[in-house]
Amino acid sequence: FIAAANCITPEIVNFMAMHGRGLICVPILEARCQELNLEMMVINNTSSHETPFTVSVDLLGHGCTTGISVSDRAKTIKALVDPDTKPEELGRPGHIFPLMARDGGVLRRTGHTEAAIDLAKLAGFEPAGVLVEIMNEDGTMARLPDLRKIAEKFELKIISIEDLVEYRMRNERLIERVSDTNINTEFGTFRLIGYRQTTTNQEHFALVMGSWTEKEPVLVRVHSSNLLDDIIGVKHAEDQVMLRSALERISLEGNGVMVYINRNLRGEPLFADKSAKNGTATGSTHNPDFDNRDYGIGAQILRDLKVGQMKLITNHPTKRAGLDGYHLEVSEVIAVDSVKVPKL
Repeated sequence: FIAAANCITPEIVNFMAMHGRGLICVPILEARCQELNLEMMVINNTSSHETPFTVSVDLLGHGCTTGISVSDRAKTIKALVDPDTKPEELGRPGHIFPLMARDGGVLRRTGHTEAAIDLAKLAGFEPAGVLVEIMNEDGTMARLPDLRKIAEKFELKIISIEDLVEYRMRNERLIERVSDTNINTEFGTFRLIGYRQTTTNQEHFALVMGSWTEKEPVLVRVHSSNLLDDIIGVKHAEDQVMLRSALERISLEGNGVMVYINRNLRGEPLFADKSAKNGTATGSTHNPDFDNRDYGIGAQILRDLKVGQMKLITNHPTKRAGLDGYHLEVSEVIAVDSVKVPKL
């Protein structure tokens, strides 16, 4: 269930608790989290979906007692969107779980967090939502057939993230093409096409070889960059192999796309997790693919290049929620043999 935070009432909280049965969360924008001094729940998010939990909160005073009653939780939710709320008015930890949404909504990250923000904005409310995952009475997760019955029972609308992505894709864009030139590489001549991200002014690019129609499968690699990794190979040899293997495969086939997303320009620390020992660095959770479910920019670049069917080069295949909304389909997954990763 999703509701606009501006419209929350104790009755809606009670409905979510009784019929949703999951954890009640409040997606808000990063700027609002900063205003309220809401830090991330953990520094290193290793959850499967990288759900962006901040520290949990309760409203202090204002008639609140334990924080768990539906009345207290409704007041806490209202306080999160009230511009007059001060950081010191929120007790931590608490019974309401804010989620820090990515700027750009579902076009940036196809998660329920961003979907709640987008729906609230489209309805004319503040960019803040309330959501709860739905479980069946036996405690199992409700799937689409169950959700359809629940929607019919309570006369509620049902919408998919794909629907929301498709709607926003028809009405707005997060990238614009700013340059197009040819470059010679050891793998052949590529078109170097530059893009500017309109929400942040970050610049990304694509290396393109050959041509295709939207119905033709195209080799695609979406690479999440790291300046030190890609230039001097200080951290992960796998990154270098993935990058070079993608360009080599594209060159051999004669057409394909390598999309390069500048991760460091998102403000991530350049020297994070670089504690080297004997020439290697620590950390085993690195994934050189574009961040989990944070691929909307890459998807818009691919659509600008008229890619429809993808032969995706990755060692980390995963089902991409919302991909259909971009009219992109993975027809094949091509893995790079990790045995070939050289030792640095």
